[in-house]
Amino acid sequence: MVEDASTEKTADGVGGVRGGSRAFALLLIITGAAGVLAAWVITIDKFRLLEDPGFTPGCSLNPVVSCGNIMKSAQASVFGFPNPMLGLVAYGVVVCIGVGLLAGARYRGWFWLGLNAGTLFGVGFCTWLQYQSLYSINSLCLWCCLAWVGTIVMFWYVTSHNIRAGLLPAPGAVRGFLDEFTWTLPALHIGIIGMLILTRWWDFWTS
Repeated sequence: MVEDASTEKTADGVGGVRGGSRAFALLLIITGAAGVLAAWVITIDKFRLLEDPGFTPGCSLNPVVSCGNIMKSAQASVFGFPNPMLGLVAYGVVVCIGVGLLAGARYRGWFWLGLNAGTLFGVGFCTWLQYQSLYSINSLCLWCCLAWVGTIVMFWYVTSHNIRAGLLPAPGAVRGFLDEFTWTLPALHIGIIGMLILTRWWDFWTS
């Protein structure tokens, strides 16, 4: 079990305030830091590419694993600026939340639901980028894959935290399952993406 949500009732009745275990705090710090690292490297390489169109990012290893193809695509700047710049902020916030929990911070229910909404947006955006990468751009970026994994793990554990804390409605059987087996959800999610990547370029991997 990665985390055990601690709860303290408050007079306002708005769900109380909740903390999290040391393990859960570390999970947020590690996944957030992985996202920050990936976003930082991609941002630096993106600026180098803008300065020198002939620049080849270090993670462009072959026709499939080609960060350069991803960075040059329209999907890499959906909001009018490089996507990883958004990641630098969002993942940095997650690291700060994890550090706060590690120091004993406790957050209100609306804060946890806001974090859940943010991670839901993140995993949804990553899913769209995964589809674009596999079936439109036809290339993979290893740093993007690191950010995808961090976001997926983050989303499922934050969701599990909120269900087990009673912030999201769910049957008792679901809460009991999440007490012990939350890890199966991100593992299954990542496994499906891995299989899609494997089958998408099967001929390349096996040649």
